[in-house]
Amino acid sequence: MNYSVKEELIDYIKDLINDQVLTEENRDEWHFHAFNEDYYIIGYYQCSQWLKKHGIGEFEAAGICQEYEIDNFGESKVYDNSEITVNMLVYIYGEEILCNNEFLKL
Repeated sequence: MNYSVKEELIDYIKDLINDQVLTEENRDEWHFHAFNEDYYIIGYYQCSQWLKKHGIGEFEAAGICQEYEIDNFGESKVYDNSEITVNMLVYIYGEEILCNNEFLKL
């Protein structure tokens, strides 16, 4: 995960904490509330621009998503549009940040 994505997602998590969406009472569900309850970014164009902003190629992002699914579920779906790809990528990176408590480090 590149630094700009990590920094953006950590800021997003901190905003959710400040807005009291993420609280100590629902700490076990932070990943769900932050990265699974709704899309992080909506729209194909906006998602393509997000990937470009962070220097991530669409095929690279799709590959990361497919590798994650194969490693965790034994199979993967096809990532053929930027919206599904970006939101899955954010799901994966969000899980990593929260599991490692990286939002406390920046």
